[in-house]
Amino acid sequence: MRETDQFADVTTGVVYIHSSPAALCPHVDWALSSTLDRPAKLKWTAQPAYGGHLRASAEWVGSVGTGARLVDSLKVWPMLRFEVTEDPSYGVDGERYSHCPALGLWRGSTSANGDVVVGEMRLKSILDSGGDIATQIDHAMGTPWDAELEPYRSSGEGAEVTWLHRRVG
Repeated sequence: MRETDQFADVTTGVVYIHSSPAALCPHVDWALSSTLDRPAKLKWTAQPAYGGHLRASAEWVGSVGTGARLVDSLKVWPMLRFEVTEDPSYGVDGERYSHCPALGLWRGSTSANGDVVVGEMRLKSILDSGGDIATQIDHAMGTPWDAELEPYRSSGEGAEVTWLHRRVG
């Protein structure tokens, strides 16, 4: 990599753990720390939308693809509700991942302003399928995951955000 391009593959994002059983929180912290090669030190707060569960969020800085690696480290616990975003960077689309116990994992590409982008080939496939087009487009945009996670997002007002950094280079 040329010295002038040393930050071309660095991006940022956010991990939202919307609901986790208390006993799992240290394991989540360890998994994020291991993925990022530095302590996550999440600040866990009560999740009012789900009694007895906790929530945390953390902003991160790392190489392109860190978002997918964070998801891989979290999806091993199917009882978690979480989202991971990776901001777009030079020449690379952003991504958003959402996970709900009842729905599983969803992934979508995002534009610079955070909108979910459904690609041309996916839209052609939906049109050619002959099924319920509106339902398929909603699914491609992650609408069922947004509906499931919304009560957990709004109950996090005032929760702390922790910055996470991944060593790059």
